[in-house]
Amino acid sequence: METTLCIDQYTPHKSASSGAAVASPKPERTLSYVDAVREATDQEMDRDASVILFGLDVDDPKAIQGTTRGLVEKYGPERVFGTPLSEDAMTGVAIGAALAGLRPIHVHIRMDFLMLSMNQLVNVAAKSSYMYGGKVKVPLVVRSMIGKSWGQGAQHSQGLYSFFMHVPGLKVVAPTTPYDAKGCLIAAIRDDNPVMYVEHRILHFQKGPVPEKLYTVNPGKARITSPGDDVTLVGISYMQLECLRAQRYLDDVGVSAEVIDPIWLAPLDIDTIVESVRKTGRLVVVDNGWTSCGASAEIVAQVTERLQGVRDVRVQRLGFAPVTCPTSPPLEAEFYPDSRRIAAVCNDLVHGKSQNWYPDERPELKDLEFKGPF
Repeated sequence: METTLCIDQYTPHKSASSGAAVASPKPERTLSYVDAVREATDQEMDRDASVILFGLDVDDPKAIQGTTRGLVEKYGPERVFGTPLSEDAMTGVAIGAALAGLRPIHVHIRMDFLMLSMNQLVNVAAKSSYMYGGKVKVPLVVRSMIGKSWGQGAQHSQGLYSFFMHVPGLKVVAPTTPYDAKGCLIAAIRDDNPVMYVEHRILHFQKGPVPEKLYTVNPGKARITSPGDDVTLVGISYMQLECLRAQRYLDDVGVSAEVIDPIWLAPLDIDTIVESVRKTGRLVVVDNGWTSCGASAEIVAQVTERLQGVRDVRVQRLGFAPVTCPTSPPLEAEFYPDSRRIAAVCNDLVHGKSQNWYPDERPELKDLEFKGPF
């Protein structure tokens, strides 16, 4: 029987009276990532009548993995409705609704097909506020999924969020934990700017503590999910999970990895990453996309710019090789970074040369889940 490993991410705080470290209060319930997204949507629609939800299959019985379940029954087809398979046109509808004072959540399902609405997102949504001197707002949330799963292959799995990180006026968030899934979505809905909300499909079934009350996880602050001294390990979206697993493998060989979840990719909290690398002198960034011109390249570039002449730094990027995403499971196993490969790369980086070490698989890490922070 497999066990579930919880990663404790509570951040101690100082007691006002004694100065001692005190654990933050723990929540009383656990939700899946799917339920966290659904609850955030439900609570914001209940709080604010201007929030609407639409997209392909949001009213389907499968309800986008369950993230929209029950919402059409509760709020009616005027506020929750399915759309034609016409990404460009429906993105225009979403932008028009946002300009008119609504707060639309537009569900595209797969990020790959955002390419069909690039002009609307890049030239209209991102630029309207600037072009009209701040007199208009575009409070639009665009939900899309990325990642492998049962052979998604070349056109249904790509993590293209670096395209949107490149564009001023767009915010990009890729929450990993159920806690952040809820808090980031609420923050995105309330934001007066367009937000690209990225969900890795494998994360949908992660579970973790999520408060019932409304709360936000606001842009611009990364989180140290596991402290360490020898190497800084930055994992984006699902790769955060693989990095936390890699940290456990590295413990076995005496390497202490500090793991960081950026959460928001634009705006990016580079300060937290820089301060970690200033301490460790080594940086490994693991992405869900191609390394060329990707999020990992941007993080490495900003860190090296900040620390050049201050600290000698070794860096490594892990992500996709410059080939099309494969469909077959054996090829997927070679194509996508995993925790053991990440651990081996980190170990080599710490020692400055190949250690000829590849950890044996630890099945108890397979069902790793999250715990905290709050």
